[in-house]
Amino acid sequence: MTNTTRNLLAASLAFGMLFGTSAAMAKDPPKTTDHSAMTHADTHESAEPVTDTWITTKVKSDLVTSKGVPGTEVKVETVNGVVSLSGTVATKAEHDNAIAKAKAIKGVKSVDASMLKVATAAAKR
Repeated sequence: MTNTTRNLLAASLAFGMLFGTSAAMAKDPPKTTDHSAMTHADTHESAEPVTDTWITTKVKSDLVTSKGVPGTEVKVETVNGVVSLSGTVATKAEHDNAIAKAKAIKGVKSVDASMLKVATAAAKR
C-alpha cells in the first residue's frame, strides 16, 4: 500500500468519524416521548456540530483512559458545548469523576449528568 493510499484511507476514516455520527443523529432523532428520560442532547440541535463532535470525542477518550471511571459504560453527547453523560456506573465516586473529567475539557460550557446513574447494591449482585 502506498503512502498516498494510506493517507487517503486515514483521511476518509477521520472524516467519517467526525461527520458520520452527526449525520446519523440528524436523520434519526430520539423516538422517546418520555421527557424525564431525555438529556440536553436529546432536546437540542447543535449550532456547532464540528466543535461538539471534538468535545464528545475528547471527553470519551479521557473517560476511557482514566482510572476510576468506567469509560465504556458512559455515553457522551454534546450539543452547543453542553455535555450530556448517560449510562450506569458502579459508585458515586465514578459518577463524580466522570463529571469532573467532562468539565475539565476545553470548550465544555456545562455538564448534564441527570441520566448518569449509580448502580444500586441489589443490581450488582
